[in-house]
Amino acid sequence: MAFPETRLRRLRRTAELRNLVCETRLTPDAFVYPMFVCPGEGVRKAVRSMPGVFNLSVDEAVKEAQEVHSLGVPSVILFGLPDRKDEIATGAWADDGIVQQAARAMKREVPGLILMGDVCLCEYMSHGHCGIVKATPLAKSLGAAVAEEGIGVAQRFSAAKSTGKSSGALIPESGAEYEIDNDGSLELLARTSVSLAKAGIDIIAPSDMMDGRVAAIRRALDESGLINTPILSYAAKFASGYYGPFREAADSAPQFGDRRSYQMDGANVREAMREIELDIEEGADMIMVKPALPYLDVIAAARARFDLPLAAYQVSGEYAMIEAAAQNGWIERDRVMMESLLSIRRAGASIILTYYAKDAARLLG
Repeated sequence: MAFPETRLRRLRRTAELRNLVCETRLTPDAFVYPMFVCPGEGVRKAVRSMPGVFNLSVDEAVKEAQEVHSLGVPSVILFGLPDRKDEIATGAWADDGIVQQAARAMKREVPGLILMGDVCLCEYMSHGHCGIVKATPLAKSLGAAVAEEGIGVAQRFSAAKSTGKSSGALIPESGAEYEIDNDGSLELLARTSVSLAKAGIDIIAPSDMMDGRVAAIRRALDESGLINTPILSYAAKFASGYYGPFREAADSAPQFGDRRSYQMDGANVREAMREIELDIEEGADMIMVKPALPYLDVIAAARARFDLPLAAYQVSGEYAMIEAAAQNGWIERDRVMMESLLSIRRAGASIILTYYAKDAARLLG
C-alpha cells in the first residue's frame, strides 16, 4: 500500500517510537579504546593533533584503563612508544618492552579488561617501517647483486641528520633503493606476539600487512602453549592519508618512502576480500577493516561474505576531523560522533576501535 494509507512517519513521531523500531544499536560493549603507552612515571602528554588523547606512562595508563572499564567499555588496544629504537624492533618483543610492562600492570589492577596488543614494528624501528628494511640493487647486474647480498641495512643506509629526536632514524643514501623484507619480518612479528601474550595480552592484533604473518603468529603461539590466544587480524588495512595524527601519537612515521608497497591500495575492494580470505585460511579468529568511514563499503562487503567477528578502526584522522570541525563550531560534536559510530555499526562491524569509546559510552549510559 502507498500513501496515504502508508505513512512511514508514524513510527518516527516520538523518541520512544523511534527507539522501539531502531534497526541498528550502539552499545559500549562494542567499543575498543586505543591507548599509547610511553616510558616514565606520571606522564600524561597531550597529542597535539588529537584533542583528548594522550601518551601515558604505565601508571597513568592503568588509571585510564580503570576509567574505561568503569564505563562499560570491555577492551583497550595498546600501542607502545619505546625509550629507544633500532633496526630489529627490539622494544616490540623484549620481555620488558613498554607494552609488556603496561599489560602486566593492567592485568593486576583491572583483570576484567580485555587487552588487545597491536603487533607491528613501525613504532620500534629506527626507520619507522613495519618490517625489516633491506637494500635492493635494482639497477645492478646479477653478479653485483649476489656480491652485495650479505650487506646489511646498517652498511647501506646512512644516519639521518639530527632532527631533535632520539630515535636514531635512518634514511637511504642518495640513490639507494630499498624494500621491506616480508619473510624476514615474520619472525619478529611472531616473537612479538608470543612476548605480548605471555605478558597478559588477551588478543593479538597484527597490523603490519606482511604476507603470511597470521600463519607465522598462529604457529608461534601454538608452539609456545598459547593455543587459546585469539588473533584479530588487520586483514584489510589500506594505505591511507587518515593515519597522520596517529603517527604523531605513536612517533611512527616512516623516515623515508611510504607504506604503499605493503598496505592496501584504496581503490581495491576485491583485493580486500582476498586479503581477508587468506588471513582466515591462515588462522585469524577475527578480522578488521581499517580505516572505517572511508571504507564502509569494504566493511559491508566483508560482513556479507565472511562469518567471523568483524572489527573496524575509526582511525586518528577521522577523529581529528570531527574534533577540528566541532572546535570551529561547524558541527555538533556529540551528534556527529554518534552518527559516525552508528554508520560503522550499520555497515556491519560488531567491534569498533575508536578514540571516542569513553565519550560515546558516557552518552549511551
